[in-house]
Amino acid sequence: MKRYVARRLAALAIVLWGVSLLAFVLGKLAPGDPAEIVLQRALGQQPTEEQIVAQRHTMGLDRSAIDQYRSWVAGALRGDLGRSYTNGQGVASLLGERFPRTAVLALTALGLSVSLALPVGVLAAYRRNSVYDQGSRVVALLGASLPSFFMAYLLMFVFGVHWKLFPIFGFTSAHHLVLPAVTLALGGSALLTRLTRSSLLEVLGEDYIRLAQAKGLRNRTILFRHATRNALVPILTVVSLSLGQLSAGAVIVEWIFSWPGLGTLAIDAIHQRDLPLIQGFVLFTGTIFVLINLATDLAYGWADPRIRLGAESF
Repeated sequence: MKRYVARRLAALAIVLWGVSLLAFVLGKLAPGDPAEIVLQRALGQQPTEEQIVAQRHTMGLDRSAIDQYRSWVAGALRGDLGRSYTNGQGVASLLGERFPRTAVLALTALGLSVSLALPVGVLAAYRRNSVYDQGSRVVALLGASLPSFFMAYLLMFVFGVHWKLFPIFGFTSAHHLVLPAVTLALGGSALLTRLTRSSLLEVLGEDYIRLAQAKGLRNRTILFRHATRNALVPILTVVSLSLGQLSAGAVIVEWIFSWPGLGTLAIDAIHQRDLPLIQGFVLFTGTIFVLINLATDLAYGWADPRIRLGAESF
């Protein structure tokens, strides 16, 4: 197990290095001169060339790209991601302030997604090729095909504007959580429903299931005590990875519903060309996803020794 953990940690370090490099390169490739942007906001007018040169020296932009990257990574390891061009606040503090709201939204959406997908998928597999099965597959395909922004505007119009059941902007009460969480949950539940059905059908075709049927066990006992429990292993893996995807992928949904999370912060940073905040967002969300992936790998390796032994053999 120690060797397996060491290999996972080594892979984690490589991926995090790649994420940090990507975030830095995106910042360098972004249009505009950061020094000029800062001076324009500070002075309220176009700065002179001498002022831009002095500001570039102050910000360390006249150094080589390698030196800038090294300094940025060193700061990130200390928890210092620089300061926002817009308000001068620390990027790390801004991300830390918004992250709990995104986490609440992602966890709520994940809970709704799992609560909807598992029973629908299990029943679809149990009633294979029935009208219910065909209908659930069509609905799941439709849910997976519709983009999140379309679903967001649809739910907003129907439940927020037409029926006025839920608020559509901001975050002052739990009611504001309903529409964005349901929007995210619908797309995730479509994938989980199809995965649950296919995984359970695969397990139901195993020899030990046929043996249980030959012994005269009731279908309900076979389904819930033997088949479903074994079919949950790959499903739980996807569920854990979905949490990272929801945390990083709720950008558009948060912006549409004016949810004060990381997504809204990132879009505002893009509009304002706030490069340190954009870089910090990419690094922060990438790190969250990688850490969740690591936790999933370790839990999977602990639960299934075949995965651990297979990885250690390479």
